[in-house]
Amino acid sequence: MLTHEPTTTAVALLAAAILLVLSALVSRTSIRVGLPLPIVFLALGMAAGSEGVAGIHFDDYGLAFRLGTVALALILFDGGLNTPVRSIRAAAGPGGVLATVGVAGVTITTAAGAHLMVGLPWRQALVFGAVVSSTDAAAVFAVLRSGGIQLKSRVAQVLEVESGLNDPMAVILTFALTRTLASGEPPGLALVADVLLELTVGAAIGVAVGLGGHLLLWRARLTSSGLYPVLTLALALSAFAVPTLLHGSGFLAVFVAGSVLGERVLPHQAGIRRVHDALAWVGQIGMFLVLGLLAVPSRLVPVALDSVLLALFLAFVARPLVVVACLAPFRFPAREALYIGWVGLRGAVPIILAVYPVLAGAPGAEHIFDVVFFVVVVNALVPGWTVRWLARRIGLLEQRAPTPGAVLEISSAVPVDGEILSFYVSAASAVAGSAVADLPFPAGTRVLLIARERQILAPEGSTLLAPGDHVHVFCEPGTKGFVQLLFGAEETE
Repeated sequence: MLTHEPTTTAVALLAAAILLVLSALVSRTSIRVGLPLPIVFLALGMAAGSEGVAGIHFDDYGLAFRLGTVALALILFDGGLNTPVRSIRAAAGPGGVLATVGVAGVTITTAAGAHLMVGLPWRQALVFGAVVSSTDAAAVFAVLRSGGIQLKSRVAQVLEVESGLNDPMAVILTFALTRTLASGEPPGLALVADVLLELTVGAAIGVAVGLGGHLLLWRARLTSSGLYPVLTLALALSAFAVPTLLHGSGFLAVFVAGSVLGERVLPHQAGIRRVHDALAWVGQIGMFLVLGLLAVPSRLVPVALDSVLLALFLAFVARPLVVVACLAPFRFPAREALYIGWVGLRGAVPIILAVYPVLAGAPGAEHIFDVVFFVVVVNALVPGWTVRWLARRIGLLEQRAPTPGAVLEISSAVPVDGEILSFYVSAASAVAGSAVADLPFPAGTRVLLIARERQILAPEGSTLLAPGDHVHVFCEPGTKGFVQLLFGAEETE
């Protein structure tokens, strides 16, 4: 009935707006004190829920699952854009093993702990183990990128590649083991065949969407720059939907498609990246808020003790044990392997996966959901609050240039012969103290802009480069290598 419209819609939109504003505002404080953002968003959702101050009643598991699926697809696509293929290649071995064998290992180890420690029946324990087996891309990206934690590149690459690639394996195992729980039939070799098929189809379609999308973006010649993110959003949704309909992994495909696109120059690239960054944040915040609304605190209290025990077992035993074993062939130093094992951050993905057994009507599904929700909260607090401290304590942080105060980019709908590079001038830089006119630039290379503290300088020949400057240089094809030798490594935003 529409007799209460548009008032009902207005109230819902106002509530959503207030929650989004609070989420955005508290994020700064959360990062400053080291509290994982997912916990903040979940807490806000629970505070607005049926037993919170706002008293919003929400128990639609189906809607929560659909919203969470869309949000995760957008988060993974944005993660792929920021994890180009070259980064995946650098960490393909360890990251790939952790994302497949590691997920299966954590599933079995956690299931054994759940069965032996709290008496969960084996089939329910296996579903529980699969649900919590993967690290969460949203949580890892939020902690490492938004939190400003600058880890050694190898460790950061493995964590990001693993978190982007391991959700598909967890989804496949959860769905398959839930079907066995609901039907009463034991899992067999068909499960292994399903895993291989879904990963193969997902990866293949992800590459195809990425390559085809790149051609489409350049050939479309759209009339407005604002339409290009519309195309990339359509690519992200297609990358998830098509393989899912073909019995493939849509989550793997959407990450791979984003990575393939992120490797290549795109028209209006800066605008596309900003839009998808914003969509990923909206997806992440919305996902945690909805799941917070879905939680019932009074139902969580009876499972608190079992959940804390399982969360501690997962953080201190299951995840580190499996990670160390998986990374042994790659000869990671012990401190790096243990740190990767410790940063097994769980976010909303396990809670979304825990919704599936409820929708499937599997025995004990609601109990599994409550335990998983509590485990995710405890797990995010225990490793999540110590990520920066531990990295500093064991010497895994790198000193990098501060973020530049200004960004200079080329935005074009047609390919251009040249690009703008950004460099940080440290006291040890070869160019520190040099005048712009004295720099031995190749023909066609120019210093376009210098960001110095709160000043933006239009450089002249006599302008001296000072330590602390962020220098934006235009170079033509073929000269990039020389400019990098002159200034050092490029900056990243």
